Amino acid sequence: MGELPFTTEQFLGVFHDYNMAIWPTQIIAYILGAMILVLSVRKTFIGNKIINASLGIFWIWMGIVYHLMFFSTINKLAYIFGGFFIVQGGLFLFLGITTQKLQYQFRSNNFGITGLFIIIYAMLIYPMFGSFWGHAYPYAPMFGVAPCPTTIFTFGILLWTKDKIPGWLLIIPSVWSVIGLTAAVKLGMVEDFGLMAAAVISVTMLGYRAYVSGKIKSQKIV
Repeated sequence: MGELPFTTEQFLGVFHDYNMAIWPTQIIAYILGAMILVLSVRKTFIGNKIINASLGIFWIWMGIVYHLMFFSTINKLAYIFGGFFIVQGGLFLFLGITTQKLQYQFRSNNFGITGLFIIIYAMLIYPMFGSFWGHAYPYAPMFGVAPCPTTIFTFGILLWTKDKIPGWLLIIPSVWSVIGLTAAVKLGMVEDFGLMAAAVISVTMLGYRAYVSGKIKSQKIV
């Protein structure tokens, strides 16, 4: 990990300016997050579309507003990050609404419980840890509008998908988890260690599910 082009104070200062500028969007993001959880329990056809639309909005918003408009003031790589976040949001809109390949259903199995813990971390524990380590609001990355807690939430909710999902849907969130690890180590954002943990757990579980699903299908063909 090389040297970052900004200091911890500059990094947190961006969140301060960002949070102050977009208020009360943070509240709307939490409302959308709660709605996603409810719709995942009470499965409906329109519910899946709303979940994917909300995830798409989260990622596109972060790409345009956070990365391109705010983070780019201290890190020019934000223009690249922003582009990838917009692509990720587009994938949720395309796969979840146009093709309807992403369907969600909370079930009380290993995937459901693990996803629930990851989601609770993203929405509740992450800001509590941040506050404890001196990153209290408005200097804090907030769920739904900031990359790291929202990426953690994304990993959690993907564990609630019903069927095998395209592996490339996990590429951008996984790459961002590595970048988040840099923030954890270099900037003292201790709460971001949870991002890497969420990535490793979710990618491993989803990969295993895909492997088992493929093996079952091959046995049926034989």
